[in-house]
Amino acid sequence: MSKISAPAKTLRAFMLAAAIGWTAGTLSSPAQAEPVRIEAPAFASDRLSVEVMGQGPDVILIPGFASSREVWRPLAQRLSATHRVHLVQLAGFAGEPWTHGDGAFVQPVVDEVARYAATLNRPAVIGHSMGGLTGLLVAQQHPEAVGRVMSVDSLPFFSALYGPTATVESARPFADQAAAGILNADAAGYRVQQERTAAGMMRNEAGRAAMVEWSMASDRQAMASAIRDVMTTDARPGLAAMTTPVWAVYAADANGGAQAAMADGMWGREYAALPGVKLVRVDDSRHFIMTDQPERLGALVDEFLAD
Repeated sequence: MSKISAPAKTLRAFMLAAAIGWTAGTLSSPAQAEPVRIEAPAFASDRLSVEVMGQGPDVILIPGFASSREVWRPLAQRLSATHRVHLVQLAGFAGEPWTHGDGAFVQPVVDEVARYAATLNRPAVIGHSMGGLTGLLVAQQHPEAVGRVMSVDSLPFFSALYGPTATVESARPFADQAAAGILNADAAGYRVQQERTAAGMMRNEAGRAAMVEWSMASDRQAMASAIRDVMTTDARPGLAAMTTPVWAVYAADANGGAQAAMADGMWGREYAALPGVKLVRVDDSRHFIMTDQPERLGALVDEFLAD
C-alpha cells in the first residue's frame, strides 16, 4: 500500500478500533410512554433476530460490529410513535448465539436482511458502521426490497482507510491480522484493550462500560469472521448503478476523533460514484453518533424518512 500520512493514520486507527469491536449497550433516554410491541412477521433465521415495535411505515435498524441492538433503543422508541421499527440483532454479537464457525459473515447477513425486508413494504434501512455497509449491499443486490438507506459512520470500503490505493487484495493481510488478534487475545488483556479504546468510540461516558460488556459477550469467532469480511468487502464498484436513495451520515470531533476536513475528504471521495448521495457531517461526535449526538441524529432520521 502507499505511504499513509499522519492524519490518515489517525483516522485509520480511530476507525479500525471502531470496527474491532467496541459496542454500545442500553443507554439512558428521556422518560417516555412504552411503545406498542407487535409480533414480527413470520421469520426464522440463524443469522439474525428481529424485535418489532410501533406501527406505521417500516424502518429497519441494524447495529454495527459486535454491537447490541440496544444501541438503537432510544431512537427506536421515539420512532415507534409513527413507524413500525424492526430492531435487528446479528448472530454472534452481544450474546446472540453463533453457529457458523469461521464461515462467511457479511454476505449471509445481507441475504437474510434482504429476505426479511421482502416481507415488509419497502422499508427504510438505517445501519451503523458494519450495519451501514450491510444496508448499502442490500440496496445494491436487492433494490426492490428496500426504499432508502442511511449509513451511519460507515464507508462502502472500510479498508479505504488504509489509503486511496487500497484494494481488497492489499487489505487481506491486515484483515487476517485483525482476525487473529481477536482470536488470540486472552480475556483479561482483551478487556483492558477495549476499556482503553472505548473512549475513542464515543464521547458519552455513560455508554463506555456498556460498550465493553457487549463486546465481551460477543463470540470471538463471529467477530473474527466479521472483521475479515468487512475489511475485504468493497461495495464501491456497485455504487454508480444504484438507484436507491442513500444518505451517508458521518462523525467529526475536533477533540479526540476524526477531524472535520479529514472526514469530509474521506466520505466525499469514497461515496463520489453514488448518484444523488446526501453526505451529512455530524460534529462533536465520535463513531457512535446515536449516542454522542442523539438529538441531531434523530432530526436527520426524521428528515431522511420524510424525504
